Amino acid sequence: MEWKGRRQSDNVEDQRGASMGGSPFGRGGMRIPIGGGRRGGGGLSIGGIVVVLIICWITGINPLTLLSGGDIGFDGDGSSQQTQQGTPANDEMTAFVRTVLADTEDTWSEIFKSSGQAYQDPTLVLFSGQVRSACGFASSASGPFYCPGDRKLYLDTTFFNELSQRFGASGDFAEAYVIAHEVGHHVQNLIGVLPKFNQMRQRMSETEANQMSVRVELQADCFAGVWGKRTDQKGFLSQGDLEEALNAAQQIGDDTLQKRTQGYVVPESFNHGTSAQRMRWFKRGFDSGDMNSCDTFSGDV
Repeated sequence: MEWKGRRQSDNVEDQRGASMGGSPFGRGGMRIPIGGGRRGGGGLSIGGIVVVLIICWITGINPLTLLSGGDIGFDGDGSSQQTQQGTPANDEMTAFVRTVLADTEDTWSEIFKSSGQAYQDPTLVLFSGQVRSACGFASSASGPFYCPGDRKLYLDTTFFNELSQRFGASGDFAEAYVIAHEVGHHVQNLIGVLPKFNQMRQRMSETEANQMSVRVELQADCFAGVWGKRTDQKGFLSQGDLEEALNAAQQIGDDTLQKRTQGYVVPESFNHGTSAQRMRWFKRGFDSGDMNSCDTFSGDV
């Protein structure tokens, strides 16, 4: 993917290095699961991840109230700063994230404008270790996520290292897919999909909510594919980029993650979609370049 020298978004908050306290859980956010805690301490166990995901998707809007015991504050004003590891806020990874976010802004602004609507840019928050959002408190172990409450994407860029080293999904377009997927949730929030889902799931059984969650996630994958197609049409993709994104989608499918972490799958617990589903819906969006092709709520997925 050709990204250097292109426009970078100003809608990025660098909270890396902020001092935080409390319980490392999130609430109500739309996230990419990573199948287990991080190595080296501070991560959640597999059971912990499952509990977090169940709470995020199955219970009411604000499940962190049950977990954190109250509001959790943090230090720092969210401005650009040095990270805890001494990495400058204008490092190459930050430039990459800003560039990809800018590209999604351009794409979705164009798509919304074509239907007579105005796209509202989200904010992307870079954090290290732990972060507080309007959806509650989260740790890096939960993976990247989108919070409808503040319309922000949250990303610990060390997730990209894990995506490559642990899951075998390397490449800049694989990383861009992760960002575009979370932006896809923002699009869902703007068009009313997420508010409706949050309302409906309070009346659903666990199985029903998981099934609906899969459809929500697959649509975000399809929206990421729509962005990918528009980026390809601009001439910014290289040979092999599409395969990178499809491989990433495959590696973070529910069935693949469960096989890797526990050795067996529990289909009724799937809430993001199988590897085959995630690849198929990303490819559908990529092939069409049209968000109208991303109706995951009608028929089989």
